[in-house]
Amino acid sequence: MVEKEHIKGINIFLIMLRTAVILLLIATVIPALNPARMSGLINKSYAFITMAVSYSSITSGFTRALNRGWVEESPLKIIYISSVIVFLGIAAISAGCCMTLGKKRLKKLGVKIIAIASGIDIPALFLLIPAYLSISGTSNPDRVQPMFANGFWVFLALLIICFVLSIINVLKLPRPGPEDKYEMESKYKLFLMILPFVILCFVFSYLPLWGWRYAFYNYKPGSELSRENFVGFKWFTFLFENPATRADIVRVLRNTLVMSGLGLATSWLPIVFAIFLTEVKQGNLRKIIQTITTIPNFISWVLVYSFAFALFSTEGFINSILIDLGIIESGTNYLMSGKHIWLKMWAWGTWKGLGWSAIIYIAGITSIDQQLYEAATIDGAGRFRKMWHITVPGLMPTYFVLLLLSIAGILSNGMDQYYVFKNSANKDTIEVLDLYVYILGLGSGGSGNIPMATVVGMIKSLVSITLLFTANKISKLIRGESII
Repeated sequence: MVEKEHIKGINIFLIMLRTAVILLLIATVIPALNPARMSGLINKSYAFITMAVSYSSITSGFTRALNRGWVEESPLKIIYISSVIVFLGIAAISAGCCMTLGKKRLKKLGVKIIAIASGIDIPALFLLIPAYLSISGTSNPDRVQPMFANGFWVFLALLIICFVLSIINVLKLPRPGPEDKYEMESKYKLFLMILPFVILCFVFSYLPLWGWRYAFYNYKPGSELSRENFVGFKWFTFLFENPATRADIVRVLRNTLVMSGLGLATSWLPIVFAIFLTEVKQGNLRKIIQTITTIPNFISWVLVYSFAFALFSTEGFINSILIDLGIIESGTNYLMSGKHIWLKMWAWGTWKGLGWSAIIYIAGITSIDQQLYEAATIDGAGRFRKMWHITVPGLMPTYFVLLLLSIAGILSNGMDQYYVFKNSANKDTIEVLDLYVYILGLGSGGSGNIPMATVVGMIKSLVSITLLFTANKISKLIRGESII
């Protein structure tokens, strides 16, 4: 009984330690908690991680102050040195935290690393104090704007907590025996392997959602958000009350849904291409075809448009051939035409992505049990029978998963393609939702309506989530399978 309580106490201290380390990591990417921002000349949008990896992020705002002699460069170097040491220490703390998921010997090593790294980081963090005192002694405080960052106390508290808890764990963890090795269970290894991708997803997908707050302010580009008026749901109601905005939304939604619908309706093309490609028996020929059809995926849409311009412009390749053959007398700029623009965009998109989209189906075909094909051959099935009754059913689960994801992203069909092909003749039919948000937000010369663009982006995200769960529910009712 006493041993169980002892183990429970150890687990509690480890959980507390891991929680403190996670909070410390999160604090490094939040600009408001940057402990090294000791002057208003340091950009307030810079997080602590930025200060640690880039010295120019510290000095970029001090150019005039350094030239006028208002401050010396030494406190800026101290800030940078302190930031680098503390950040490297946090990286070591993170590594030690990962080690605590291991068995006895690895766990003991992990908490020791945390204790040593946090013990070094605490005095390194205090180097920021003399740097602040030097900056605050400036001859022109109004321009230099010395300030003591509140994030200093947050980092100091978290580092002290990590240090204390790691010492407690070092004392309370049982001593590993000679038979113990630096090992970790497979489930924790898999967790640590996927952890970097989870962090990237958080940083690039969830952290930017903090920008949704612009939808509730009367924000103007170039000014600080804190100085703008809070207007609540003004822009949400304006979106639906204004006739011109309502008409624009209907127009771009029509274009988006039609173009995405064409993609969904022809989403079976990569399956067909993959099946027929695997039926090519000559290995070298198959590799050549796959390479040629995959390369366009890696070409930017700007280069695709350049290729299209070389083919279909007034003096392009197609017009030159038609004029030489005497079919037409003068060239026509086919790219300026707004006719059949949806089909044109679908054709370019299919040409660019067909080979790449087929790769996952080719991988799926290789995973189908080859004994099924052998049994079908014995039963007298021909090549097309085996395709229809073995290959196609074997690819259906993969197809439906990708189809569900495509339905969820039906409003997010990108903007690069439509941006480069857009012109005055096809603007009304080529402008999709993402392109509309881009133009609405940036406007002419960067003076667009950012709050309105944020509102449209928020609604698009909510609709996409709703479509995903709806499609998943329908798949579960019809097929008995779902991805969520």
